[in-house]
Amino acid sequence: MGTSISGWERVAMAIEEVRERLARCTGALEAAGVAYAVAGGNAVAEWVGRVEKTAVRFTQDVDIVIRRSDLDSAIQALHRAGFQYGESFGTAFFLDGPQAGPRGAVHLVFSGERVKASDVLPVPDVKESEAAESFRVVTLECLVQMKLTAFRRKDQVHLLDLLSVKLIDASWLARLPAPLAARLQELIDNPE
Repeated sequence: MGTSISGWERVAMAIEEVRERLARCTGALEAAGVAYAVAGGNAVAEWVGRVEKTAVRFTQDVDIVIRRSDLDSAIQALHRAGFQYGESFGTAFFLDGPQAGPRGAVHLVFSGERVKASDVLPVPDVKESEAAESFRVVTLECLVQMKLTAFRRKDQVHLLDLLSVKLIDASWLARLPAPLAARLQELIDNPE
């Protein structure tokens, strides 16, 4: 009789796969000299984890900021690391091998460009980042601006996580453009 894998073991395996994918991706970019910064849910996890490990949420995909001028170099570097490049609906991404699905993809966003034409702010430059233990991560200010700009449900949850560990608070309102400040105020006023 074979052994079955519990749900918790599958969760641990999934988290390790994302950690390994993130390390392989950022390592390949660094080795190729491609400037990058980790953004999205993994950046939130990095920032939140610095304060309170029990508040960290798991995310399956990896979001990376690069300069569009570095796209060809990034494609070559990540291809050597086993990733396959693709584009869909204007989104650039890398699948982790030929059998991989889109949920675990590495998604690219480009410095100085708006993800959607209606976005309040463009994506910050990769220089707006700092060294974490094993990769570069967007600064907290840039991360907050990116999350407030996108403002999808998952972005709102990520912002609530940052609020809950007191990485951000009402003092940030004065630092933000009015439309983004209004979104942050909405979350402060209605955290549930």
